[in-house]
Formats: sequence, structure tokens, C-alpha cells
Amino acid sequence: MTDQVLAAIDSSQFSTGVCDYAVWATNRLEAPLSFIHVIDNHPQTSEPDLTGNLGLGTREHLLEKLSDVEEQRAKLAREQGRLLLEDAKQRALHAGIAAPETMQRNGTLVETLVEQENSVRLLVVGKRGETAHQASGHLGSNLERVVREMHRPILMVPKAFTQPETVMMAFDGSNTARKGIEMLAKSPLFNGVTCHVVIVGAETAENRSQLDWALTILESAGYAAEGAIRAGDVEETLRAYKEEHAIDMLVMGAYGHSRIRQLLVGSTTTAMLRKAQLPVLILR
Repeated sequence: MTDQVLAAIDSSQFSTGVCDYAVWATNRLEAPLSFIHVIDNHPQTSEPDLTGNLGLGTREHLLEKLSDVEEQRAKLAREQGRLLLEDAKQRALHAGIAAPETMQRNGTLVETLVEQENSVRLLVVGKRGETAHQASGHLGSNLERVVREMHRPILMVPKAFTQPETVMMAFDGSNTARKGIEMLAKSPLFNGVTCHVVIVGAETAENRSQLDWALTILESAGYAAEGAIRAGDVEETLRAYKEEHAIDMLVMGAYGHSRIRQLLVGSTTTAMLRKAQLPVLILR
């Protein structure tokens, strides 16, 4: 299946949001939808040291028991994944998606998703996965690695779905940011949605020219577009604009080496992305 919306689900509380936003994107893009569940085969606990004074027969018996335990754990993981996929499929069918596909894979999450990327138009993932502590400020190393290594747009979503009516794109005027505006203009994902373009910086002729260019591109594509130039810290300024204009979704580019990129792929993600209860579309 090519040019599909691929939704990565697990047993975390974010999977409902992943499913619902994937359905929304599938309808908008008129693309096929697939759900994927990845079973990480790396053992959760290390094998205990069975040497010492244990006799050979005792050690072999314990190793057999450990093997049985691992086999049962693997079976349970596969069955849990199968049920999660079936629930997601039924939810998508109920929402009107004609033929959602499901797949279960063994391996690490990041490597498995990268293997799939040639067939992916949009990847939908939760802000945190099942292995991330709910109280943690971090999005998790898996998600940060996905952002670094995937070369497809990624929609990072919260637990609950909200119909997007206003989106905000952080824009820095670079060539790659311009490509992001052009991608946004060509995509049917935000048809009928108001697009806000925000430059964080000084009110200069250059920034005004960049903003006017971005708004012209979006308006020429039929979008209702608004823009602003705001001075201040990138994170704080974008957060304030988001709250002021009741933004439903953030759009950013994970490219280049701009200040905006540091929000996404720094050693730790910033407070805005950690705490925002909004979906974030990361363009590549």
C-alpha cells in the first residue's frame, strides 16, 4: 500500500487519539489507512545469574521455566496487539473508513517505522507511548528518534481528538521553511481551516516580506490565512499566540538548523511540546 496514512498504536492512553486523528487525516487526504502495532522483542528483564552452587539439573530446569515464561509473555503481547488493532479497525470502520488495514510487526518501534516510510504519506503517533511515564516531562526517546530518522510528515497527537479549525505554522523564512509553506498550500489536509503564520523576531522589512510571501502562497491556494511577527523567546511567543487565537494544531518543520528545529530535535524537547494538549504536524 502506497501513500497511506500509517497510525502507530499501543496500549497507552494516546491510542484513541491516534485512531481518531488518523481517521480525520485519511478523510482529508483521501488516502488508505493502516494501523500498525510493534512488539519489541527485547527482553524486559535480564536473565538472572543461575551459576554459583546450583547443580546442572537444577539450572537446566530453571532455564526451561524462564524460556516458558518468555514464550507466554510473547504470546500475550501478540494477542494484546491483535485486540488493539481490531479495536482500532472497528473504530475506523464505524467512522466511515472503507477498508482500514492492520499489521503487527516484531522489532524496535523506530526501525520498524523507518522500514515502512516509503509507503507512508503521513505517520500518526501519540505524544507518549506505553513505555513512557505519564508524569514525565519528556516525550520519550522513541518519539524523538522517529522525528530525527523519518523523512515523512509526522502528526503527533494528544489523547483526545478535537476537530482542527485553526492551525499555526512557526515560520522563520528559510528556504526549508518556505518549502513547508508550499507543502501546506498543496495539501488538502487543512481545506477550510484558518492558517496562522507566525514569525518570531523583530519587525523588519525582511521579516515582513517573508510573512507577506507566506500569506500570499496560502491565500492563492484558497486558504484563509493570517500572520504575525512577534518578538521574544520562540517557545514563549508561540505559546502565547496559540492561546490568544485558540489554535487547534501546530505545524512545524523538522529541518535545517533553525531555532524552530531545536524545539523538535534538541537533546530534550521543550516545554511547549511537552505540555501542549494540541496535535503537532511535523513537516519533513
